[in-house]
Amino acid sequence: MTPDDLSSVQEKIVAKRFDEALRNLGSILEGAPENPDALYMSAVCHRYQGDCETALGVLDRLKDLHPEHGRAYQEEGHNYRDLGRADDALRAYARACRFNPALEASWRGQLAILSSHGRHAEAAQVQAQVERLGALPKPLLAVTDLIAQGRILKAEDICRQFLKTVPHHVEGMRLLASIGSRLGVLDDAEFLLESAARLAPDNIQVRIDYIQVLRKRQKFERAREEAQRLLQTSPDNVQFLSLYAIESMQTGDYATALDAFDEVLTKLPGDPGTLTSKGHALKTRGDYDAAVEAYRAALASQPGHGEAYYSLANLKVYTFSDAEVSAMEGQVENTGDLSYMDRVHLHFALGKAYEDQQDFEKSFRCYARGNELKKAHSRYDADQMTEDLAAQRGVCTAEFFAARAGFGEDAPDPVFILGLPRAGSTLLEQILSSHSQVDGTLELPNILSLSQRLRRMGRGGDSKPYPENLAELSSEECTEYGQEFMRETRIHRQDAPFFIDKMPNNFRHIGLIKLILPNAKIIDARRHPMACCFSGYKQLFAEGQEFTYSLEDIGQYYRDYVQLMDHWDDVLPGFVLRVTNEDIIEDLEGQVRRILAFCNLPFEEACLEFHRTRRNIRTPSSEQVRQPVNRSGLDYWRHYEPWLEPLKDKLGADIRRRFAIE
Repeated sequence: MTPDDLSSVQEKIVAKRFDEALRNLGSILEGAPENPDALYMSAVCHRYQGDCETALGVLDRLKDLHPEHGRAYQEEGHNYRDLGRADDALRAYARACRFNPALEASWRGQLAILSSHGRHAEAAQVQAQVERLGALPKPLLAVTDLIAQGRILKAEDICRQFLKTVPHHVEGMRLLASIGSRLGVLDDAEFLLESAARLAPDNIQVRIDYIQVLRKRQKFERAREEAQRLLQTSPDNVQFLSLYAIESMQTGDYATALDAFDEVLTKLPGDPGTLTSKGHALKTRGDYDAAVEAYRAALASQPGHGEAYYSLANLKVYTFSDAEVSAMEGQVENTGDLSYMDRVHLHFALGKAYEDQQDFEKSFRCYARGNELKKAHSRYDADQMTEDLAAQRGVCTAEFFAARAGFGEDAPDPVFILGLPRAGSTLLEQILSSHSQVDGTLELPNILSLSQRLRRMGRGGDSKPYPENLAELSSEECTEYGQEFMRETRIHRQDAPFFIDKMPNNFRHIGLIKLILPNAKIIDARRHPMACCFSGYKQLFAEGQEFTYSLEDIGQYYRDYVQLMDHWDDVLPGFVLRVTNEDIIEDLEGQVRRILAFCNLPFEEACLEFHRTRRNIRTPSSEQVRQPVNRSGLDYWRHYEPWLEPLKDKLGADIRRRFAIE
């Protein structure tokens, strides 16, 4: 199938030759049954032929494959409207606008229904949205639509061209910042939003976006200051109060955050989102029982609130009751009223529930379905990642580093713990941060953000792409980048001479780290591939780990990771210390002494008593690392082995041989 095939079908639809268009679409779908454009066009044809029930069936398939396909919900709304099912149409149009706010037909569809039913206050709110869209320059309307479709680079090109002609258009700046945030170019996004906020201080959406990008950059104190400033403009605004609570939580001020959440709950009793956020704050602080109580209260208020169920599952040590499992089973069948993320959360939570019941086949099916839903909304390309990591090996050779000896900021402070998620990095961080000379921090975004900046520098003209453009960096630039890292991470530190950055994906950029921070310490947290990959597969990450949504993708990623780490060992001997999770469990003291020696730190008994260290832990392993090490998870993946052949195949013969995987 080619784009021309679909263009030809589109022409037939415009000409109202629906039978012919459907025949062509049938041929296309035989070869590509999950093609979203072909499914969407089929639904349109059936509706124009008056066959709304068939159209709705096609749309159900499309929504199942692409749960946030805004135009699918818009088309669903049109069908329900034509069938005279006004409430269903209204609900479909509202979902369409949530997933794609540029769909003017869906806003107008809501307006017509609300007005005809005398719901004038709601109609007035929708009318305001229609007028806002009408006032938006056509290029920015297109940008909004493209962002919703996930066509980010096309949206960026149009937005940049528009801003060349209208450089201080606030909405254009906000949209370009949104694109930058999605692409990981957070410094550009911050600058754009800061500038837009100065130009339009009363633009609430700009100020909220600015707070959110500050949070993404982990500038938590500044984010809270901005949230507090916004709250001061309207002290009774529940949205602003909730935002202030969240930003207070990010700074570690849990007392203020919890007080603010409680104040929100006095104004919105039983609000499930607030109760869930309160549970997150309590969990991070280490108050397990109170967190459970908050999550359960959220479910009492809204039984289909999937995030609360998943939050209980994500405590890792929580076991669902039979009644809770039955309630989840009932909710997951109620797909019509569940949001996309509620469905995802419920499948992952049920996977954990059946796992605890040792019904591993049911458990796997739930994890697989949750991952299928997430992957349908992902733009991750495993082969592109393989190419990107191979490029690191091609550029960062031993000769490359020898020619750049002496480059970078010589501070020895950073200790990078990296590898794959669920490989034991949180445990290593807890051990090291129990040392009096080491500050534990977070998964810091700075190296990834710098790599994105370098990637963008290589996008145009004769510029070399990243990582090839690493060769063009001068000694002065490398020193400046290293100093920038030290300066920007200062806010996460206390008074210890060393600090940890445990962003796992930094393994992709060890060459960059070596150039800008040559005296940093790097620890590769590694775990048996089957245990590590399956643990990642059954973990629903908040963001940034899209390779975990299929067994094939995660197996390929692990294989690429090992190949790249082998390369770093060859070209930077001694720069990386490998610590396996299995060795930590078998010989805790021996491995702790080895890690401390690598970091040039004296032995401290507190590192062996790491589970007694009280600190805020934000990762999924938070409750597990508050307990002594144990062997319970070493071979747990074997319960699921009958369904893991795709993972074994993608790991490849070399990995299977190294780890004796049959």
